[in-house]
Amino acid sequence: MSNIKSPIIPESQRRVAYINEMIESGRAEELVRDGEAYHERQLASIAQEITARGEVRVVLIAGPSSSGKTSTSHKLCLELLNHGKQPVALSLDNWFLEAEDVPASKNGGADYESVYALDLKLLDENLNGLIEGREVALPTFNFLSGKREYNGETLRLNDGDILVIEGIHALNPLLTEHIPASRKYKVYAAPMSPVSLDGEHWIPTYVHRLLRRMSRDLRTRGKSPQMTIAQWPSVREGESKWIEPFQEQADALFDTSMLYELPAIRYAVEAALQTVPAVAEEYKTAEQLLRYLSFFEGLEAACIPRTSILREFIGGSQFNVG
Repeated sequence: MSNIKSPIIPESQRRVAYINEMIESGRAEELVRDGEAYHERQLASIAQEITARGEVRVVLIAGPSSSGKTSTSHKLCLELLNHGKQPVALSLDNWFLEAEDVPASKNGGADYESVYALDLKLLDENLNGLIEGREVALPTFNFLSGKREYNGETLRLNDGDILVIEGIHALNPLLTEHIPASRKYKVYAAPMSPVSLDGEHWIPTYVHRLLRRMSRDLRTRGKSPQMTIAQWPSVREGESKWIEPFQEQADALFDTSMLYELPAIRYAVEAALQTVPAVAEEYKTAEQLLRYLSFFEGLEAACIPRTSILREFIGGSQFNVG
């Protein structure tokens, strides 16, 4: 792993009391600015190292569900532009196999958490074709139909262009085994700075991700919090099998934590979480999430910039994040 280490947010700032004091004292915009600056410093350092490695043609960004990979890829592209590079952002989701060809999970449904849900042969052909300077037809995956589509979009890399590819499996060596190590740079992105309730009890970072996913599911996919909670164990199982084993191979860690995110997400999901029936299996988790959110003062989205990673989940992002 590279010498780049994620500069974890100081513990004194990761306390509920600090966050609430900032909001209650009318300094919410300062809290947001500090959070965004924290991300910018990390990304600037990563872009600088990528630039220093002159042979890099592919940047791979992986991380668990709802870590903010898509927004991270777009924000890193902006930093690379500032360093004189010409980046192109791509999502691994567009190389999914068609629905009927995806491996089955142990529950019988399509297992999109598996690396074998991707068309590894086509991806290998496309990536190597791009690095070799050929024009490649880019696929788009239609999640409604479960089919791969071609809409006439093509890509050819010029000298100095860099592919920035994000997806949960981006660090899995199966995806880029025919690309020399010197031409790859790997980033692992995830929330890494848990928030403390009282100095002894902490809100785990997976809670941040579950609430992010819940907000996005509710807003874009019509999924209730109960449905998101029910699916979460299989998501976590997939992460431990397919994602976490490869994080140590990363050249850089990017901490996507935001001190202001739980106050902001409270507005997005609290009312919907309260609709989970008391008799449901998911009720206990919903109750715990509501308890965590109750510790925070609410933060309205108006002061959150459209370039924020959080916008990927609460809406209003200036990036194409689905």
